Amino acid sequence: MSSSRPALLALVVANARFWPTVAPDVQRELARWQVHVQQMPDARDRSLALEKLRDERFNSEVAATLATLAPRTTRPTAVEAIVALELLFDYLDRRTEILSADPIEDSRRLFASFLAIVPEATGRGEPGRACDETAHDDEAYPRALAMTTRARLAELPSHMSIIETMNAAALRCSQAQTYLHAAPVIGRDQLRGWAELGAVESGLGWREYAAGSASSVLSLHALIAAAARPGTTAALAARIDRAYLAIGALITLLDSVVDESEDLVTGQPGFISLYETPTELRDSFQSLLSEALARLREAPDSAHHEMTLAGIVAYYTTHPGARAPGAQAIVDAARRTLSPAIWPTLAVMRGWRVAKAARVALHHGRNSETDTRGTAVYLQ
Repeated sequence: MSSSRPALLALVVANARFWPTVAPDVQRELARWQVHVQQMPDARDRSLALEKLRDERFNSEVAATLATLAPRTTRPTAVEAIVALELLFDYLDRRTEILSADPIEDSRRLFASFLAIVPEATGRGEPGRACDETAHDDEAYPRALAMTTRARLAELPSHMSIIETMNAAALRCSQAQTYLHAAPVIGRDQLRGWAELGAVESGLGWREYAAGSASSVLSLHALIAAAARPGTTAALAARIDRAYLAIGALITLLDSVVDESEDLVTGQPGFISLYETPTELRDSFQSLLSEALARLREAPDSAHHEMTLAGIVAYYTTHPGARAPGAQAIVDAARRTLSPAIWPTLAVMRGWRVAKAARVALHHGRNSETDTRGTAVYLQ
């Protein structure tokens, strides 16, 4: 069972900082990048990027909650870096879902921009100089996002201390995304071989390592927030990354659990298909949740990270897919383990999903009225 009082206090503090000092900056950055996307010359890429900005802006808002750990003076810079990085990851994730004849090479080419987010270890030179944000070609948008992340990160006081850890996290994230998205074309052997090698020193099984690596963008966000604070050391950065590797694995598993019915319809098996039986999956999830809690309590600002984990679990366990019979055991175990710290966030997430459903219904209702009026005019 989680320790409730510190996590609840961290939730209060984070909200007190987020709404007045982080949320406005997030909205400004999202609006700025939307203008950039609308100038993309390729219609398909522009459509994909706009789709991500429209449907997954919540990802950037949630990621930016980690910037509440930054001092007030460096918080805006951390927000810029986090939003740009999240938009980059979401866009690349969508691009690499498009099957191709050579998915490994195509994914590596796309993720080259992702690996460019970390400043040079020397700290010299102008990080943003390598990218012209006004360039109009098919890779201008991801390059602009990467170079913005890189430039803002280089301005943070402790960025030199997190460079090595951040490089490693970015590399494993890009590799996991590459092998996961290539699996429908080339099979899973390359994914397993890569993950078994990487898992040796991670303290996780190969499947959990692959899952955590695929969601390691969250670790990168936490490292950006840590770089915004004077006094962050390489040792502290390593503890943060170790905790978020386990948290990232939980994200990937929960995402696959709630999307299982949709994955079955599309014929694309989700990540949980790597497990032999539901019992094996459930036992692995419970062990992973305990491991994540143990790791985050060794990291700096452990109460804030526990609050973040509770928020992630609340988000996924209120998803409509969480009501499926196969998901119920995992949902119950997750909520039980994180209670009572998860209760406030569960209430917020339930309210948010109700409001979101109402907005969608209202939007469809308006579209239906418009379609009816249009049809009537046409028939006249």
